[in-house]
Amino acid sequence: QVQLVESGGGSVEAGRSLRLSCAASGGEFSSTCIGWFREKPTKAREEIAAILENNFLRYKDSVKGRFTFSKPSTENILYLQMDNLQPDDTAIYYCATGKDWGGNCLWNVRGPGTQVTVSS
Repeated sequence: QVQLVESGGGSVEAGRSLRLSCAASGGEFSSTCIGWFREKPTKAREEIAAILENNFLRYKDSVKGRFTFSKPSTENILYLQMDNLQPDDTAIYYCATGKDWGGNCLWNVRGPGTQVTVSS
């Protein structure tokens, strides 16, 4: 089974940028759902960006225009470029793979996560 590891998190001021990476080992990103989600204390998991079947790419509304999800065809790595970060983006970020179930991603493999903290 593929294993995922995120990197690139950190602490930044509002308005700054971070780029998260997700490296896969033991396999390739071949699932029908590939993407990123985040978790905040006492909040439900939020899907940030995902590539579904047929390469349909979607973003959470609050990150559209600020975050860019990419999966270069020549690399077994995912990237999440996060620009103009805001304090509400503070969370643990996870990359994950899973199954596209009627447009819903059923995540079944995820990395250990990377902390992103944005101060005002």
